[in-house]
Amino acid sequence: MNRPPRVHGVPRPPLALVGHGHPAVGRGTSPADRGTAPPGPSPAPGDATDAALRAELRERTADLQRLKAEYDNYRKRVRRDRQAVAEIAVSNVLARLLPVLDALAEATAQGEVTDGFARVAGALETELASLGLQSVAAPGAPFDPTLHEAVTCTHTDRVTCPTCSAVLRQGYRVGGQLLRPAEVVVAAPDH
Repeated sequence: MNRPPRVHGVPRPPLALVGHGHPAVGRGTSPADRGTAPPGPSPAPGDATDAALRAELRERTADLQRLKAEYDNYRKRVRRDRQAVAEIAVSNVLARLLPVLDALAEATAQGEVTDGFARVAGALETELASLGLQSVAAPGAPFDPTLHEAVTCTHTDRVTCPTCSAVLRQGYRVGGQLLRPAEVVVAAPDH
């Protein structure tokens, strides 16, 4: 908003940048001119300006460093969020395919998977494994209640710790997420 120097009869001084104006501007207003200069050696006029500029540079540099750190944290958070969404999407799709794998395992156990269908089943299992799908039970593996669901339990002297003696329905996981626990028969030691 530019106004003429005289508005309603009040004179206004012209604007000048401090330290860059005419040498006559501001004469007699410094502490040394008023006789109130601080004790000690008086700094040269350029030193005060340099110190102020350095202080402002340090402040702006600190601001830029904080802004850069915030942006880096934002990028990392977005990358983690995108990765989490992708993992959830893969887990959801693989969980929906578990009944297909169950039917395929049942058909294989009955000897109905042959020739071309066997190749398709092998390709399906390979692709699902490449997405991170892993089975969690095998006969003879130690029983783990976080991965296995005990359907029945038999006692025997042939084992020293609870062991999966048979897998009734395979369990699966993706990475660290369990999609479904395995249904197993547990063989426990006699006491």
